[in-house]
Amino acid sequence: MGEEKTRISARSSLVEAIKGCGISGMSIDKEELRRKLLMPEYIREAVVKSMKRGFEANKAKENVVSDDAALKWEEEVVEDALAKKGNEVVVPEVPLVVFVSSKSGGGHGTKLKDRLEDLMAKEQVFDLDDKEKRPAEFVKYGLACLERLAELGDSCARLVRQRLRVMVAGGDGSVGWVLGSLAELIKQKREPVPPVGIIPLGTGNDLSRSFGWGGSFPFAWRSAVKHSLHRAINNPTRHLDSWQIVLKLPASAGDIEPPHSLRPMDRCDFSQDLDIDKKALENLACFEGCFYNYFSIGMDAQVAYGFHQLREKKPKLAKGPITNKLIYSGYSCSQGWFCTPCLGAPCLRELKKIMELYIKRPNHTDWEPISVPPDVRSIVALNLCNYGGGRNPWGHPTNEYLHKRGFLEAREDDGLLEIFGLKQGWHASFVMAELITAKHIAQAAAIKLEIKGDHCQKTFMQTDGEPWKQPLDEKSSTFVMINRMPFQHLMISGK
Repeated sequence: MGEEKTRISARSSLVEAIKGCGISGMSIDKEELRRKLLMPEYIREAVVKSMKRGFEANKAKENVVSDDAALKWEEEVVEDALAKKGNEVVVPEVPLVVFVSSKSGGGHGTKLKDRLEDLMAKEQVFDLDDKEKRPAEFVKYGLACLERLAELGDSCARLVRQRLRVMVAGGDGSVGWVLGSLAELIKQKREPVPPVGIIPLGTGNDLSRSFGWGGSFPFAWRSAVKHSLHRAINNPTRHLDSWQIVLKLPASAGDIEPPHSLRPMDRCDFSQDLDIDKKALENLACFEGCFYNYFSIGMDAQVAYGFHQLREKKPKLAKGPITNKLIYSGYSCSQGWFCTPCLGAPCLRELKKIMELYIKRPNHTDWEPISVPPDVRSIVALNLCNYGGGRNPWGHPTNEYLHKRGFLEAREDDGLLEIFGLKQGWHASFVMAELITAKHIAQAAAIKLEIKGDHCQKTFMQTDGEPWKQPLDEKSSTFVMINRMPFQHLMISGK
């Protein structure tokens, strides 16, 4: 009897997982799917060749003697593509490319990549671990090739560029990486920006959950791939806010190893927003990035950093979401998340001792100081309603509560970040179990943090699951500035 209940429970779990990924009894014809999303061969080859040649040219750019020489290979690729174009070219209804994190999904990433190449074409599936086929190369060289073909009168290339959609098979970090690269199109006025869908392969998959793609890829993943591609080319789109983060630290603080989401800035001048003189600005190191789900500082980032370090050293340990969560739990205990020694550093006991928080409220231009609650050991600025694997730490406040606090209902496209605090691990555990809500601090249209290093030599931060160790200087403050980007991304709805 017990075995029968177990089998029924297992079947029920499988059914729920399949439903979560939108798989129904509907049969999807492989050839019909290919017809809708497959680019003509001459375009596929030209895009891949442009990415490869562009990466090689960029790597050897010190050997380029002139702009004409730098552009020569681009014209060669375009001319070769036009020469291969046949008379009867079929324009796909919704051309699609997929970026795959082959190391994600507990080893399933590579198998998924092979399955996608079988359903689509090898030239339309890009491995994020292949330096020649990363998102930046796709935007800078691959899409530029399409645009150049369109300029020369190729109507097929023009329609492919206009109709293009992108899928990302990976975790939140991979999705953010692709979105950040596509944002360059807006900065360079190269619209339209392709809408993005998700195949969830990460641990938390909060972006995927927020847009209806589910929290994990199901056991019946081979058929699920077809259904995911079908939804990617047929489903409507929704809007997503994106947030710029600027990190400014004194050069004397020490070296920083930023994640993919942060890159060094050539110049930074925040004298209007920060209470420091221009001379001090000359000794600052600045980094810029973008996030879509959350920014956090404190113990949660420290635990995430430890996990990522272990995964880099011993990748075989991280075989899937369940194993990852068990490792996370172990790090939570070992890093003092549940029990901080009385003699521990002040920055471990509470952030209030090392940090000052300022916000700009909606439709306001002045910075407002916000008191950091005592005993808070982690502060999170959240853009989505999902955090930490589908949890909603902000909760569902009543209209009366929202009115009393001056808050608005949280959405991913409202131009606001929800700022909340987590105390010790027990508090965080109850929050993550959704038995209680996190400590509400504020809603903000912009955030400024000043972190002082007179009590601590370092702290930890993370954006969208990408953590880093942040060195602090004893005499000079480190600043974090967060502002909403002046555009929204289009996300393909999974439902």
